[in-house]
Amino acid sequence: MIRIKRVYEAPNKQDGKRILIDRLWPRGLTKEKAKVDAWLKDIAPSTELRKWFNHDSQKWPEFQKRYCKELDDNTSVDELRNQLSKGPATLIYGAKDTEHNDAVVLKNYLEK
Repeated sequence: MIRIKRVYEAPNKQDGKRILIDRLWPRGLTKEKAKVDAWLKDIAPSTELRKWFNHDSQKWPEFQKRYCKELDDNTSVDELRNQLSKGPATLIYGAKDTEHNDAVVLKNYLEK
């Protein structure tokens, strides 16, 4: 089971390993407050895709397709799967929108 959680939410024991999946460090947070165990910048959507999407929910279906296509060719997926196989883990992200973000797409991608 893969969990997802905003980096701004308080960490807890159920999180297991906390893996930040954003390309950019979350604003206003220190490493101590974020309690991130691993930061996989390269698993995040490309800068071009992130800027194109710009958290526009109308672009959500196309964003999902494009990001999954990027993931198909991303070697960091194997590294992430390896980390997830070692026990409970939570994919940590910074976006305000909890329904339309890269963590939702990545979780679904990994669970298929």
